[in-house]
Amino acid sequence: MQLTHQEHLPLVHSKDIVIVCDHITSPANMGSIFRLSDAFGVKELIFHGEQPDINSNRLRRIARNTEKKVCFRESVHIVETLREMKEKGYTSFAVEITSESVPLQSADFNNHDKILLIVGNERNGVSAETLNEVNNVVHIKMFGTNSSMNVSQATGIALYEITRV
Repeated sequence: MQLTHQEHLPLVHSKDIVIVCDHITSPANMGSIFRLSDAFGVKELIFHGEQPDINSNRLRRIARNTEKKVCFRESVHIVETLREMKEKGYTSFAVEITSESVPLQSADFNNHDKILLIVGNERNGVSAETLNEVNNVVHIKMFGTNSSMNVSQATGIALYEITRV
C-alpha cells in the first residue's frame, strides 16, 4: 500500500550537498531541481545567471511547495561563489561531458562530506569559466546517440550516486 505524505519518514544521509545552477533558465527545470533537492536532502541551491521566479505557476506546480522548504540564493559572480565554497571545505563536481570528464559512477564521493554539485544551462551546459574552477568533472554514461540529457534528470542521477554511498 502506498504511504501518505504523513506516513513517510525521510531518510538521513551524511553528506552536506549544495547545488550550483549555472545559468539554468527553464522554470520547469528549476521546479524539478527544487523537488529533487528536497528529496535528496540538499542543504542549499545557488542560482547563477537566471534567478528562479518563485511566482511562476509552472515552477510551483512542478516543485510542489519544495521551493518554500529548500534554501536558495543568488550568485552574481560564479567564480567567487565557487572559491568561497572551496574555502568552506566543499569539493566541487560539475556534471558535464568533456574530453577529461570521468564517469559519474567512478567519482569518489566516499571521501568527501561536503559536496558542491554544479549543473549547467539547458542548451550550453556548464560554462567554461565554471569548468576552469571545479575540482572534478563527471559525466553520465549514455548509450544512445544523443550526447546530452535534461539538466533536472541529470541532477537526479547525480544526487542518487552521491547519496547512495
